[in-house]
Amino acid sequence: MSFRILNTKFIDILELDEFESMIWVDRYSAYGDFEILVPPSVENLANLQQDFYIWFNETDHVMIIEDIRIISDVELGNQLIITGRSLESILQRRIIWQQTILSGNFQAGVKKLIEDSIINPADRTRQIPNFIFEFSDDPVITALTIENQFTGTNLYEAIKRLCDTHNLGFKIRLSDDNNFIFSLYSGTDRSYNQFENPYVIFSPEFDNLINSNYFSSKKDFKTVTLVAGEGEGLERTRVEVWIESGADSGLNRREMYTDARDLSTNNGEIDSETYQRQLIQRGLNYLSENTIVKAFEGNVDTFHKFIFGKDFFMGDIVQIQNEYGIESTSRVTEMVRSMNKEGIENFPTFTTIE
Repeated sequence: MSFRILNTKFIDILELDEFESMIWVDRYSAYGDFEILVPPSVENLANLQQDFYIWFNETDHVMIIEDIRIISDVELGNQLIITGRSLESILQRRIIWQQTILSGNFQAGVKKLIEDSIINPADRTRQIPNFIFEFSDDPVITALTIENQFTGTNLYEAIKRLCDTHNLGFKIRLSDDNNFIFSLYSGTDRSYNQFENPYVIFSPEFDNLINSNYFSSKKDFKTVTLVAGEGEGLERTRVEVWIESGADSGLNRREMYTDARDLSTNNGEIDSETYQRQLIQRGLNYLSENTIVKAFEGNVDTFHKFIFGKDFFMGDIVQIQNEYGIESTSRVTEMVRSMNKEGIENFPTFTTIE
């Protein structure tokens, strides 16, 4: 295993094939991160610099070197530690500069946020010239709609929240001609809930679930939120939002409060019906962050039977079953690759879905 180092002009300057250990984490709907320990040689110190890029051929994610640390230790020896995050973290460098109203097609709405902040902003100093939005033709994505309003929100947080609400992933990859390509995507269902794709199953029966931990919690679960928009005191515009019928009454009702005073009608420029839809969507966004937690964690074998990158991919939905018959339909939301003197290991992380 080796890594390629690119400088800020995307020139390939180094093949990094000597290192003590590495951890590389790719994620479905968030930026990834990495840590590599290498000898602090003159060559490494010259070529492993902040803002340089690092990649290897087992993933389409590229990382940015952000932190450099040198540790001098008489007993353990000297170490150079480089860490950073994937290209998705670029989105954190921008905020939504002015009030932006999104209504209609979901993908077009996400594109507008990126267009106004990075691709074609009014202030040209905010532009990243080699940034491209790539439309998806996935019907899961093209069918989605959006009703949102943002002002001052960090661009990364806004896009992540929108994607998490619809269980979508997003990524930025580096093209062969050195462009940053942003795209939305959704995984393929390979669980028992469908009949179109081959099943991918992790269980003791297939000898590919080495160990597992199951956890379920309703402690932070919320079913209803009171969303308060513009105005003061009793005059604030308020709307009640709930997740489903039957979850809004009696003992099943679990309430929370959502402060949405940042959403505004601009003194009547936005009609009340549109404003209500924006408040409702804000409530749904926050309710989606307070769901029933179900986790199926385990050490699975991804080197035979079902191979990551061949039989299943980031964002795919797979089937997991432990020795007690507890089953979970779960999405692959993270892949951790690690290497040290003990060997190479891959650990996918599964997030249980309803």
